[in-house]
Amino acid sequence: MKTPSHVLAAAIVGTALFAGGCNTTPESSVHNQKQPGAAVGNAIGTAVGAVGSNVAAIGTGAAEGASNAIKSTYTNERRVVRTWRTETTSDGRTIQVPVEIEVDENGRPIETK
Repeated sequence: MKTPSHVLAAAIVGTALFAGGCNTTPESSVHNQKQPGAAVGNAIGTAVGAVGSNVAAIGTGAAEGASNAIKSTYTNERRVVRTWRTETTSDGRTIQVPVEIEVDENGRPIETK
């Protein structure tokens, strides 16, 4: 009998969630928290949890920062702002001439060379 992969994945996730839901607060312990073994165990567990979560946060932050930096390099949204300039032709007529300025996403003019 073949078990579909999504059923197996759901079973693994369900087991992890069920096992991770155990209450490990000192108030709910069955043993005496004043004993040296329990105190050392709680201290080690707290230290490992703090270090592990900080390591995970560093990795996540570095990955998100690198992702945003790479994405900003390729973001080249440019807009064209059109203004009108009044000019007088050689035969004396006054006309409006469009002047287009290319700007970046912050509205700063882009220097074209």
